[in-house]
Amino acid sequence: MAKPGIVKNREGIVAESSLKITVENYVATVVMDRPPVNAQNTPFREEMIRAFDSFTDRPDVRAVILTGIGKMFSAGADMKTRPTSGEPGEYWGFNRYGRELFNSIHECSKPVIAAVNGPALGAGFGLVAACDIILASENAVFGMPEIDIGLMGGAAMLQQFFGRSRARRMFYTGWRVPAAELYRTGVIECCVPLEQLMPEAMKMATEIASKSPLAMGYAKLSMNTTMHMPPRDGYRFEQGMTVALSKSEDAKEARDAFFEKRPPVWKGR
Repeated sequence: MAKPGIVKNREGIVAESSLKITVENYVATVVMDRPPVNAQNTPFREEMIRAFDSFTDRPDVRAVILTGIGKMFSAGADMKTRPTSGEPGEYWGFNRYGRELFNSIHECSKPVIAAVNGPALGAGFGLVAACDIILASENAVFGMPEIDIGLMGGAAMLQQFFGRSRARRMFYTGWRVPAAELYRTGVIECCVPLEQLMPEAMKMATEIASKSPLAMGYAKLSMNTTMHMPPRDGYRFEQGMTVALSKSEDAKEARDAFFEKRPPVWKGR
């Protein structure tokens, strides 16, 4: 895997990349590499946003894995770069980049798998929450420690993942929940030794990448849209996606391959 290179931010300022990105067999692997804890500053967030926006337009990417280097996923926002000048709008702009980073992952048209290889705290937990599927290693912990550092954040996200009592306990106390507990309660898909995490993630990503890219795009759009709808409206929306998909070349290929007992050859249209 290549070392991070040199990138430019929106203002054209040159900086060292904080990401290692590889694409193989339609699976993009994004490794966060900003030592020591993958803390998120504005250049890091800009680079992440560009990466996930690009995956939507790349035909060579059908699934994405997001992980961290070594034994750290992300400790959250970089406290050393938080706004302190009091300049009007500065803090709002800082927060905006955080929201848009999560949105870029959530809105990416390709399914994103979080391979959580260590602590995912604060905005690091936000990265996880923006992904479609969550896998974790046994050393991973999840938490929102903002209450202990004079900040707020994550209430809406916690209530999406947990029931009333658990969400409030985590929000009010900063409790760091072990991966094993989240697996026990069905919040994440697996809790495995660290050395097994990426093979498990790659296995799942490869399975997703084997599906019709057109169908998978409709599937993610359906999931993202119907999660905010009443069941009746959501089902109606999903039926619309089914009708649109049924008229595609990939749908015909899926039917032909099924009856001919052979692997399908997708065209993405």
